[in-house]
Amino acid sequence: MMNQIEKVTAEYQKFIQQFQSLIISTVNKEGIPNGSYTPFVIDESKNIYIYVSGLSTHTQNLNVNQKASVLFIEDEAQAPQIFARRRLDYDCTATLIERETNEWKQVVNDFAERFGEIIEMLRGLGDFRIFKLTPYKGRFVIGFGQAYHINGDNLDELAHIGKK
Repeated sequence: MMNQIEKVTAEYQKFIQQFQSLIISTVNKEGIPNGSYTPFVIDESKNIYIYVSGLSTHTQNLNVNQKASVLFIEDEAQAPQIFARRRLDYDCTATLIERETNEWKQVVNDFAERFGEIIEMLRGLGDFRIFKLTPYKGRFVIGFGQAYHINGDNLDELAHIGKK
């Protein structure tokens, strides 16, 4: 029989799988925030990769400030309570992946596998960049009074917020 934290952890492990894109928040050098979205791929270590245009505000922001917050949030139409949508957010450090390296080629292949032929077209656009977003902490919320802290040392371990 699973206890509550085991049930929540199992739900957390599956939560990201329902999404093809994430909401990203970045900040420019003047400290002005920007919210946007982008498709993503994720690896087994929960590193999140985004393939973004150099012309976009969030890419320009990541070039000057390597901190980002990403959000995965339950669709409004699926939420039983609009004030308590299930959501997962991570605070991340962004690292630009050097173009045409082995890591870059692997991530492009992962994008192509997930999103199809559009990636071949994007690959030919020189301004498109891949950033690796490495989470260092997070929060998983599944309802009122059901918020869980995620520690960057072990992104698979949840701790109920407010419980000692």
